[in-house]
Amino acid sequence: MRAIRLLIGLLAVSAFAGDAALDTLLKGVEARYNKAKTLQVLFREDYTPPGRQRRSESGMLALRKPGKMRWDYTQPKGKLFVSDGKFLWLYTPDDNRAEKMKLKESDDMRAPLAFLLGKLDFQKEFRNLVAKPEGAGFRITAEPKTDTLPYSAVEFVVAADQQIQLVKVTGFDHSILEFRFEQEKVDPVLDAKLFQFQLPKGAQLVEAGQ
Repeated sequence: MRAIRLLIGLLAVSAFAGDAALDTLLKGVEARYNKAKTLQVLFREDYTPPGRQRRSESGMLALRKPGKMRWDYTQPKGKLFVSDGKFLWLYTPDDNRAEKMKLKESDDMRAPLAFLLGKLDFQKEFRNLVAKPEGAGFRITAEPKTDTLPYSAVEFVVAADQQIQLVKVTGFDHSILEFRFEQEKVDPVLDAKLFQFQLPKGAQLVEAGQ
């Protein structure tokens, strides 16, 4: 705790002007998530398309390394987003339809969260990293290192214990996708079947590129 308080004081004075302070924060976040094999957290998802009203959804996110994730939505009930490490499936119950695409070819704006599925390395994934104290934690802003991704900027709010509490993604079309996380569990027991998509009875399956 003393080290954390010292770091907070240092960052408050420097506003992360020094690379050493920024690097210390980033390495702390990386250490927290890179040692985890599984992760489970409640999420709230707010999506604001350009010139339109915000849409809010929520549920539970489960991650399993390498490359597996499952978004179980309680609002809207039944919506599901699953990755088995190679493919992604998005199921929408309103039209009883599932879309399948290759993970590497997805342009979904959940992409900034995909780095949690492997080895987290801020310097490898992002550029123009800047962080400033916010409350008891920090807000990190960054840009993707490649222009081929569907977003232009990303922000992370990190607690004093290095837990990621918020991820805000800005798309090239100025859309905003924001995730708030709470009740994080590190290394919970997660059944491998959670990451195997089962097409609901009578649902239509559409594969990308067809």
